[in-house]
Amino acid sequence: MDAQQAWRLRLSFKNATIFLSILNVFALLFFLQGFLSSASSRNTLSSDQPTSVQLKYIRECEEIRLAMQPLELIKRVREIQQEKYVEQETDQQNEAKQTAAIDLSKRLKDFRSLNDAASLKAVEEWRRRKMERDRQRQLERNGTTASL
Repeated sequence: MDAQQAWRLRLSFKNATIFLSILNVFALLFFLQGFLSSASSRNTLSSDQPTSVQLKYIRECEEIRLAMQPLELIKRVREIQQEKYVEQETDQQNEAKQTAAIDLSKRLKDFRSLNDAASLKAVEEWRRRKMERDRQRQLERNGTTASL
């Protein structure tokens, strides 16, 4: 029976809990040590200052990128856009001038028609007066010739 009691003492819940807690503490320390060592190795390997090889690689990449840009094409596209903008401005100015000219010609036509009507009335009045004077002259001549 001593053997059974010895097993019971070894396999109690309290002993199992203590054993698992100790294992968890060791696992935590192991993972923590691995995490801290990888963080410190990252800091020592990759500093903020790039190495000369990295700088050379960066310069070469930048030169290649600049060489691949179609600078002449970009300049020509900008010129075309500016020409288009200038053409649009001149077209708008021409349209404004044309509308002003059309408006002016319409106003002149309207003025002429009003002026023509007024001048026609004046001409008619002048004719009527002239005819009246001619009739009076004729009557005066006929009267003077008849009295003689």
